Amino acid sequence: MNVPYLLLVAGGGLLGLLAGFYLALPLRKVPIRYNVRSVMVRWLTALVTAVAVTLVIAIVVFMTAFVKGMDQMTENTGHPGNVLLLSDGATDETFSRVSAGFSFSQFSSPIQNKIVKTDEGQFLASKEVYVIVTHVVPNSSPVKRRFVQMRGIDQPRLAAKLHGIELATGDWFSSTGVPEVVLGDGVAKTFGQDLGKPSIQIGDVIEIGPIKQWKVAGIMKPSGSTFGSEIWVHDGIVQERFGRVNAYSAFVVRTANAADAKEVAKLITEEKSADRAFQAYTERDYYANLSATNDQFRIAIVFVAVVMSIGGVLGVTITMFAAVSQRVKDIGVLRLLGYSRWQILCCLLVESVVIALIGGLIGCAIGACFNGYTMNSIVSSGQGGGKSIALKLVIDGWLILGGLSAAILMGGVGGLIPAVHAMRLKPLESLR
Repeated sequence: MNVPYLLLVAGGGLLGLLAGFYLALPLRKVPIRYNVRSVMVRWLTALVTAVAVTLVIAIVVFMTAFVKGMDQMTENTGHPGNVLLLSDGATDETFSRVSAGFSFSQFSSPIQNKIVKTDEGQFLASKEVYVIVTHVVPNSSPVKRRFVQMRGIDQPRLAAKLHGIELATGDWFSSTGVPEVVLGDGVAKTFGQDLGKPSIQIGDVIEIGPIKQWKVAGIMKPSGSTFGSEIWVHDGIVQERFGRVNAYSAFVVRTANAADAKEVAKLITEEKSADRAFQAYTERDYYANLSATNDQFRIAIVFVAVVMSIGGVLGVTITMFAAVSQRVKDIGVLRLLGYSRWQILCCLLVESVVIALIGGLIGCAIGACFNGYTMNSIVSSGQGGGKSIALKLVIDGWLILGGLSAAILMGGVGGLIPAVHAMRLKPLESLR
């Protein structure tokens, strides 16, 4: 279960318990206006508490949105019917090397019969060479470089159909070996920001790797997948310039459905011979395995959330202890007026939870401002390699509810000890 849902259960349970307990008390409860008046008198300490909760919730919401964006990115990548073929034993395209001379017709009949064909009778398949190259950031001083992903494609239109990629503008690169590129929407925005504009445009020239002049031929439509962070070029150029002559990184084939994809992946992996040996994965499984980085971020978020929440709880506790010390005589008067100890307890707990909830609402509002914000990160299987991606932060209703529940939990836990202390005060001693 993810962090937001755990917080939702815990915070919601605490709020429900508090509400149920409060409603179960005798009808003569401490008036809410008493709490309001008390908060107005000590508004500064209440404000400090609310701000502390706001910061905690805003940071936790932001970090969780980052991981949700990574999860969504990896989940949306890959067609259910696609099968990815790597060299035997390889787990990542970066370290895979398969022969360029291989033909899909070399597969046995049971495998060939499962591979989808185009209207022209051609296998719906693609040979791809994947490399990590450097991009020189323009107008940077000193010169800065970033690593970007480049995918060499033998037949771009066929590969686009295979991966579900469409162009937003421009056209696919020519097959003549001219250094032209098609950019994913994410990397196009990143390159555009380097030049002070929203995105790279068709006809712009960029510098990548040993080739100084690459002309932008097309830009992909947003797909919500890792392909939006890639640069597609003619395979021959990548093979020649990046030490991959007569070799590809992976082959991808399309089957009719997810069940066929699993069967074909198993058959291809088991069908080894002297001239070919592949490690085959369904494309969805391959990209799902890249979620190890997401899990690392998730662990880091839990750690940071716990540490910050402890700080927030201590802040609420200190504030409420200060409130109790300032209202000792008030509490004595309330007791003499007939209010029970449990009503005093509930009165202070409600006040603590409301202050924290206000801070949580503001924190969630701040976090929600980052919904859809684009950031760069890396997804990896944890065994080396990985992919640099441009992802969008995802903040949904469940995440907001989780943030509010965390605020309620902080207010309830932080206010409990001061409230218990207050309920144990003796009326006559309080008035001395």
